[in-house]
This record gives sequence, structure tokens and C-alpha cells, in this order.
Amino acid sequence: MAITKQTMTDEQRKSLALDYLKAFDNKGVTSSGASILDLFADDAQVFFPKWGLATGKKQIGQLFADFGGLIESILHDYATFNWIMTGSDIFACEGTSAGVHRDGAWRAGVTHGGRWCDVFEVRDFLIQRCFIYLDPDYAGLDTPRYPWLSADGRDPSKPMGSHQSPAPQ
Repeated sequence: MAITKQTMTDEQRKSLALDYLKAFDNKGVTSSGASILDLFADDAQVFFPKWGLATGKKQIGQLFADFGGLIESILHDYATFNWIMTGSDIFACEGTSAGVHRDGAWRAGVTHGGRWCDVFEVRDFLIQRCFIYLDPDYAGLDTPRYPWLSADGRDPSKPMGSHQSPAPQ
């Protein structure tokens, strides 16, 4: 990673991360009309579950193309973001999203997908690192491996803790 050259405030770091998240909702285009990749340092790293660690803009672009090819639409719920600012280059944001994956729709709290947490490292007005923590099974098709989801006749497509009546016996 590059040596720090420009001082940033927490609000500036948060603004850059927000532009990144909004760019996902806008098919990879930032608020200024640039590519989402322009928000990253040349040697940045992005981690995404089931993909791995992408290093550099070329690999990050491939990760985003692979992931984006599965997503028809996505919308992050900006109003409910929880920002965990540290006063340093490293901070986190947790939130929810809804959208349509090629295998089905998701909405946080209604389906299994949609809750996430990103850990950012932002320096010199560029994202140096973004590690994305979420369940990439947006459509909720991987439920048979988790027996508690269908225990006692419950609907396995619904997240645990959702209010629902058990299936009739």
C-alpha cells in the first residue's frame, strides 16, 4: 500500500465509502460519472466471500464483473447504515440491501441475504482495502445444509427470528 500523502477526516473517508456503495447501486458508476474502479488505489485489495482476495484494479475489476454478472439490481439502505469510525484509515460500515440476483430476489430481514459489513482502509482519497463480509447466497438456495432452518416445520427460506407460523401438520 502507498505511503500516506494527504490528510483525510473521518467524514471524507465515510463520503468516499458511501460513493463506492452507491456506485454498486448504479451498475458501477460513481456520483461523478466515473468508474467504481477510480475510487481505488492501483494496489488496493478487495476480499469477497467465495471469490477470494483481489489485488490491484485489474483483479478488482474481474471480481466486480464476476459478482455483477449475477446481480440484476441492488439497492443499499443508506438510512440505516451503522458507521464504525476509528479516527484512523481503517473503519467499518454495516448495513442492509435488497435486490435481484439471477437466482431470485433478496431483502434483508425477509430472506437470508442482504445483511453485510465492509471493512475499509481509505487513505489519500482512495480505497486501499475493502473486505466484504456477507453471505453470498443471495437467493437463499443453500438452505438444505442447515437443518435448523427447517426444524419444527418452519419455512427454510425465511431467516431465523422472523415471525411466522409453523407449517400445518
